[in-house]
Amino acid sequence: MSRPAAARINLAALRHNYRLARTRHGGRALAVIKANAYGHGAVACARALAGEADAFAVAIVEEALELREAGITQPILVLEGAFGPDDLIHASTHDLWMVVHQAEQIDMLAAHHAARPLTVWLKMDSGMRRAGLMPADYAAAHARLSAMPQVGQIVLMTHFARADEPDAAATAEQIAVFDRATAGLPGARSLCNSGGVLGWPAAYRDWARPGILLYGADPMPSDDHGLTPVMTLESAIMNVRNLAPGEALGYGGRFVAEVPTRVGLVAMGYADGYPRIAPTGTPVAVDGQLTRVIGRVSMDMMTVDLTDLPGAHIGSPVELWGHTVSVNTVAQAAGTIAYELLCNLKRVRREYIDTAPA
Repeated sequence: MSRPAAARINLAALRHNYRLARTRHGGRALAVIKANAYGHGAVACARALAGEADAFAVAIVEEALELREAGITQPILVLEGAFGPDDLIHASTHDLWMVVHQAEQIDMLAAHHAARPLTVWLKMDSGMRRAGLMPADYAAAHARLSAMPQVGQIVLMTHFARADEPDAAATAEQIAVFDRATAGLPGARSLCNSGGVLGWPAAYRDWARPGILLYGADPMPSDDHGLTPVMTLESAIMNVRNLAPGEALGYGGRFVAEVPTRVGLVAMGYADGYPRIAPTGTPVAVDGQLTRVIGRVSMDMMTVDLTDLPGAHIGSPVELWGHTVSVNTVAQAAGTIAYELLCNLKRVRREYIDTAPA
């Protein structure tokens, strides 16, 4: 019998979330499956979406090559673009779309001997101040790329810094900056990440780029956008014991029982990707009933409160996050975001199912 820690990944839920994003935004949608599909398994997720995704997006060329080797034939956009000439050779060989976000990448393209023109997504820094050409330089860069035989289609893009804050003025300002700087330029447009798809209809253009929403982790969890969790991180109770009042539990003795406390030991720890800093009180579900983490999460195990769950026993299933416990809730308790929790998943086996969401 194997250790019960597992990530159960519902590929039908993934397709549901993609369809929701594509329908809501209109036009076409890249399925962003960088960072091993945010911890869900890039190849499995790409294969699940291959029948309907317009294209995929990854961070780096190596991620794109993994998908090509797995038989994925849809267009794949490389969001960080080329780091050197070898990346452009791979792009030409494997028909990859490349983001260009700085002048050095334009120079690299100019020196590239392409067998066929590359599709380029030209990125503008409309206000995030992280990557992208400045608005004042954008039209000239577009003109230079348009004149290159190495370049075919050019898609105009930007990235939002605060799209998950629906009341912030920053996104409206970024949309206005982008529209002014691209006025009159030919080419499809792409503005919306997940937050943009869910909260900013004014930014809807030709291409959406849903990422975290594909996996059912809503970037604006205060609203119900109809997303379905794709991953359920689960394990089981492996031991049960009792604490008397005044007894301390686990490393550092951070939890001290105030009343007689029944403790369940769970086969899950920070080596699996559960956050070490999740405090006492973080929600967890045992036998489908909510309870709490108690004590410090250790490398391979953690402890939960079974005091009010007299039926829980060795072998009882434990949900760390999924349908009963939102990954956003766990992230908030740990002082982080769902993106990090999902991407940090490791060691636990992934089990794929394909069951239509209820």
